[in-house]
Amino acid sequence: MKQKNSNLLPSERVNQEVQIRRDAETNIAFGCPPEERKIQDLINYGIVNINKPSGPSSHLIADYVKKILNLKKTGHSGTLDPKVTGSLPVALEDATRIVQTLLPAGKEYVALMRIHDTPPEEKIRKTFKKFLGKIKQLPPVRSAVKRRLRSREIYYSEILEIKENYVLFRVGCEAGTYIRKLIHDMGLDLGSGAHMVQLIRTKAGPFKEEKWHTLQDLTDAYEVYKKENNPEPLKKIIEPFENAVKYFPKVWIMDSAVSNICHGAPLATQGISKLTKDVSPNTQVAILTLKGELVGLGTAKKTTKEILSTNEGIAVKTEKIFMGREVYPKQK
Repeated sequence: MKQKNSNLLPSERVNQEVQIRRDAETNIAFGCPPEERKIQDLINYGIVNINKPSGPSSHLIADYVKKILNLKKTGHSGTLDPKVTGSLPVALEDATRIVQTLLPAGKEYVALMRIHDTPPEEKIRKTFKKFLGKIKQLPPVRSAVKRRLRSREIYYSEILEIKENYVLFRVGCEAGTYIRKLIHDMGLDLGSGAHMVQLIRTKAGPFKEEKWHTLQDLTDAYEVYKKENNPEPLKKIIEPFENAVKYFPKVWIMDSAVSNICHGAPLATQGISKLTKDVSPNTQVAILTLKGELVGLGTAKKTTKEILSTNEGIAVKTEKIFMGREVYPKQK
């Protein structure tokens, strides 16, 4: 499905322009670019964007993935109702801790709405405009959260088709927005009521419909890997877990800084080689090696401009480390 440029989640609108602080090279003897990982390393630090079918719960889908790949653990990035289909990123093995970063990420859905009478098209479009930006929403009676009125943001909505009393539309929204309730509330505004007929999640943060796969796709690819020793089909399905932080502000660190970070030290400004333009204090940033490997996550203490202009102080307070301590040696 093609989209207009305005139909972007907030994370997709960030300024990812890279600023060079200090030119540096990386030693090919240590680590590995994510796209060149061996299949077992990819499985241990990978994410599968499953096109969830209608019926099973999100937890059950994650369990299916675990059994298909013979893993010890998997984790999904946010619950979809059993009848809802679409993008469900499932993290594998040591990548499961990364799903926490995806929980608050924006989501996009394509929904089919049935209005309980047949209002004029102009009235329908007027109602849709009312439900843009910050809205108040009371979660449904059967929901996983406390039932109290709360604020949620609708980033964009686009009517794709109106046919009699059916409306097909796309909506980008803040995590935790209930689309079924959104449709119900729009029905009340129309004066006749409305209900959701079908819902597909087309984006879960950086994971999109263009790169989702079915459970059968995964099963077939794993069988090819096991029986024919051919990992290529599986490599096309399992994404490096670095993709989960695709839209995060980023800092790339020199090889000499990696071991210290892996041992829990904060990131000093002088350890940074380059960074994106959108780094600012109190924002979560991804710490990467010069090969693009995710070392960990932390909270920035300076702006991009400040990091570029000084050689002193702490740039990022490290909080969650993903890379093993043995990957890069401690440098004297």
